[in-house]
Amino acid sequence: MTTPSAPLSGALATDPYASHVVARLLDFFADTTPWPRRLWDVSSGLALREAHEAARWQANQALSPGAVTWYLSSLQRQLGPDRGLGDGKLRRLLMDLLKRGLAVNSAERRQLGQLLPTIVTGYLDRWRDALLAGPIPSAERLARAIATHLLDLGHSSGHLHRWARELSQKPGTTLGDLLAEACGVARRGDVTYEVLVPFASLPNHVQLAAHLPEWLDATRAAHWLAMNNVAKPPRQYGAFLYSITAKDPTAAARAAGALVQRLQARATYARGEAAGRLEPVGKVWIAGHDHPLPVSPPARGVDVLSLVREKTMYAISTKGALDDALEMAAPLNAGPAAPAVSGAWSAIESLLSQASDAGEGRPGRVVAADRLAAIVACSWPRAELTALSYRHRPEVPDALSVELDSLKKNLDRSRAMAVALHDGVALAVNSPSDNAAVQRIAAVVANPYKELADVRAVFEGVVRRLYRQRNIVVHGGTTASVAMDATLRTASPLVGAGFDRLVHAKLQTGVGPLELAARAANSLELIGDPLGPDLCSLLE
Repeated sequence: MTTPSAPLSGALATDPYASHVVARLLDFFADTTPWPRRLWDVSSGLALREAHEAARWQANQALSPGAVTWYLSSLQRQLGPDRGLGDGKLRRLLMDLLKRGLAVNSAERRQLGQLLPTIVTGYLDRWRDALLAGPIPSAERLARAIATHLLDLGHSSGHLHRWARELSQKPGTTLGDLLAEACGVARRGDVTYEVLVPFASLPNHVQLAAHLPEWLDATRAAHWLAMNNVAKPPRQYGAFLYSITAKDPTAAARAAGALVQRLQARATYARGEAAGRLEPVGKVWIAGHDHPLPVSPPARGVDVLSLVREKTMYAISTKGALDDALEMAAPLNAGPAAPAVSGAWSAIESLLSQASDAGEGRPGRVVAADRLAAIVACSWPRAELTALSYRHRPEVPDALSVELDSLKKNLDRSRAMAVALHDGVALAVNSPSDNAAVQRIAAVVANPYKELADVRAVFEGVVRRLYRQRNIVVHGGTTASVAMDATLRTASPLVGAGFDRLVHAKLQTGVGPLELAARAANSLELIGDPLGPDLCSLLE
């Protein structure tokens, strides 16, 4: 991709570089984006906070020394190209601290703790300065830096998606305008919101809730709704009124939803009159805001579509290892954090590890993370190529579109797309998101070994973070770690993609999880070799 000489002046609607950046922001912030186009990264600021926190968990024996050492090493590779850290002494100091280690009572860890506010403050301003000074980063890298920074500051994906969409639709808006706005969003402080969560059913609420200061009976809840000009108040039997500090209203609503999940978990311990279904009305209302918001957060994108395609969604009369794993991982899509991470990791470990993995210097159970990452990395090119094969629609049919219309199998369609990109055929796709995908997948077609190695390394980092968070939950007894939300955001779609491939392989060819992982490892090593597989058959 060619980069402009003056990127900040490029209009979002017409300049290819600026359009690429905003298209990827919209991909990253949308809760329904397919897994191949989602955001797989966390921000440098959060990654360093996680490193600082990891020392304490290692001292408490929730994390192993090997896990922390691996993470600090991988973090150095992540921070290396990050222009938001500047090009001078700060970057060199951070690298030195990570190399020396961050023992819990060490001077290095105390130094990092003191540096964290400096790293986060002005981070996007430094990226803007880097664009002016050059060299110009790829649009993909810039979009990831913006998105991860804003999300990890606590802004909700829903609020950020509306923000990016409105900017993209405003005539004449430039990339410089977008970056200036992003810097402003990053500087926003927390706001305290008054959030009403009404309930359609709350068993024995007179005895169990009436004494709580946050509880409003039906009459008082109706009065609150009237005072806040709610035109169509819900039918309710009382409500909790929470004071929640958050970056935006959507984030406050989702925080209220997390509180409801905790209430529902507690309600399962009741019996007798206190037992029963604790059911919110499904919406929350925020003082000063006209429209209600969903009480349930969006699903995290754990999609195992092979269960639908193979018509086995309801075939549970017999159970096997895959069925057990899917059951264990089910909370990952919408459940509370503790069962989500612990169940997901248990499912991964049950399928992709074995007792012998811990012998002869092997990494132990964490190898299951690397095996899942290899399977998902092999799945990614074909998923993107297949999607693009349905988006290539030239005004006048060309040879590629005619060929695609004659192909019935997605494997054949993806292969046709790979050949076309290799031969330099210009694809006729309309959306900026599709154009950005074409650039990414064209790089993979041109250099599959290198590009897939990079993707695999990213996925390994994501799934290993899930393993660390599971250990913090199980051995540390908390879900309050700094990286929990980011872990669920990044890992969930990849786990779903991996499980989709495991289910497909078992149902179609009888290939088991460990055998599929071995096939993926071989394919990633041999891709590009005359004896290796083609890009669309890495798991075949």
